[in-house]
Amino acid sequence: MTKKVAILGSTGSIGTQALEVIEAHPEAFTVEVLTANNNADLLIEQALKFKPNCVVIANENLYEKVKTTLWEHDIKTYTGNKAIAEVVQMDSVDIVLTAMVGFSGLMPTIKAIEAKKPIALANKETLVVAGEIITRLAAKNKVPLLPVDSEHSAIFQCLAGEWHNPIEKIYLTASGGPFFGKKSSELQNITKKQALKHPNWEMGAKITIDSATLMNKGLEVIEARWLFNLKPDQIDVIVHPQSIIHSIVQFSDGSMKAQMGLPDMKLPIQYALAFPNRLTSDLPRFNFLDYPQLTFAQPDSATFKNLQLAYEALNKGGNLACILNAANEIAVDAFLYDKIKFLDIATINEQVMQKASFIQSPTLDDLLETDKQARELANNLINKNL
Repeated sequence: MTKKVAILGSTGSIGTQALEVIEAHPEAFTVEVLTANNNADLLIEQALKFKPNCVVIANENLYEKVKTTLWEHDIKTYTGNKAIAEVVQMDSVDIVLTAMVGFSGLMPTIKAIEAKKPIALANKETLVVAGEIITRLAAKNKVPLLPVDSEHSAIFQCLAGEWHNPIEKIYLTASGGPFFGKKSSELQNITKKQALKHPNWEMGAKITIDSATLMNKGLEVIEARWLFNLKPDQIDVIVHPQSIIHSIVQFSDGSMKAQMGLPDMKLPIQYALAFPNRLTSDLPRFNFLDYPQLTFAQPDSATFKNLQLAYEALNKGGNLACILNAANEIAVDAFLYDKIKFLDIATINEQVMQKASFIQSPTLDDLLETDKQARELANNLINKNL
């Protein structure tokens, strides 16, 4: 049967690639819902092409523009974050791809799970912030969380047919970003342009900066803990600059499985949307002779402190990962607007983790308040540096 897909964040990197996957497989997918934050022009273009049931533009100032263009095409238009959390509950939606950036993806994901919609999860911050709440809710509603991140998709694929076998350890591979091998002294005056030039992947600005600081890998460590029910010491990170091995599972007998392929996000997107089936694709194929050497190295968590901070948050638990995520979102935004330097991102994250109120067993309301407090603390630190 054709799956009707809701794409939250359709104008971002994951969203646009998901639409390419859907376009390539009209027999398997149709678009039911599209949402965007501010990119009204691209949202309109997507809606006119894919003819969804409805669209949501989060920015209420852009509502009239979108509505006026789409009403004659019989495409319903809504606005605001509350509307995003409501449309995912529609009976006509078969699967929800959560590709919104950051904390904003939390509430729509919760509402989709409560409506018993399978989740193709590209918004790692949802599990970083509220992993225990989300996984418990998903289990209660018997909703699958299908990972879209290439590393978590790799682990998920390696576990197919192995769910009953205990995991000894997983290895999340990291490209190392554009500054692999550099020390702090070489990173003092890194520019936004340099940090946004990822060697292997084409991604949105926020996740590209996170990759450069290794925060993205830190967030993936926390996400993996909840997706695969692991302890922190069962999750290791290894730098693999070629980005061919996307991650590895080591089982209790010492055997290891790796998922490999050329770096292209359309593959894990397609796998999540089509699961449990594999669809054909015309994506380029990996040739071993093109990569006579695959190399590996330890991450430098002394220079790239965000990875260490993520492990700290994971080990201490409570609301600390929520604090780290909120601080990082503010710090990355400040760097992108040239308010702070590259190395200041980790410094701000660490200071906010020390200053924010720690709660060992937070409720959802506690996490919402934690996110607010951590953002205020981060903004205060940034303003003092100006």
